[in-house]
This record gives sequence, structure tokens and C-alpha cells, in this order.
Amino acid sequence: MHLHGVTVVVDEYDQAVQHYVGDLGFTLLEDTDLGGGKRWVRVAPSDSEGSCILLARAANEKQASAVGNQTGGRVGFFLHTITFEEDHARLIDREIAIVEGPRDEPYGRVLVFRDRYGNLWDLIGS
Repeated sequence: MHLHGVTVVVDEYDQAVQHYVGDLGFTLLEDTDLGGGKRWVRVAPSDSEGSCILLARAANEKQASAVGNQTGGRVGFFLHTITFEEDHARLIDREIAIVEGPRDEPYGRVLVFRDRYGNLWDLIGS
């Protein structure tokens, strides 16, 4: 078994794709129209080994209230990189909010950033 993916609830598909692919440098793996305004949209970091994020448009008020707060304000997503400084510069260039760091931890260099929806991510460099 392996973790195939996780869902990130978003407000709109096209803006989410632009953010994750254009701003964060992810790869668009799939964008399939399922009818009725629903799509199967999968993105992943460019060097991902199989895991992906499913971008799911909020379909009701309860789901909409979770956009950007899917983990209760905690860091919920972790990206490992071997090009930390390059990725850090990309975040700054794309005006992604750096919430904390960079700092050195026993497990590597780390910074916390906020995606366009408010979700917190760790960028961890070895």
C-alpha cells in the first residue's frame, strides 16, 4: 500500500490549478470533466513519486467553510526538496506568504508558507 493522494478543498478549479501549477511549480496530472460542474483535478510536485493532491471544488456551505482551514490552523502539508534555496526564491517571486522561517531543525532547513487558500505548508530541505 502507499498513499495515493489527499484532497484539498478549493473555491474554484481554474484558479486552484493556476496557483498550484503556476505559483508552486506543481505538475497538472489530470483534469477530467465529470459533468455537472465537477472535475477530477490532480496535481503533484514535479518530482513526486506517485502521491498527488486532488483539488476538489467545495460543493456546499460546509465544504466551503473548510477551504483554507482543513487542518484547524496547523501545518497540514509537507514538501521535501533538495533545492531549498531555489524553491524559497520561487515562493518569494510568486508572492507566496512565508509565515515562518527559514530556520534550521534537526531534520533539515524548514520554512512555513501559506497557500492562496490559507492552508499551511512546510517546505523542508535536506
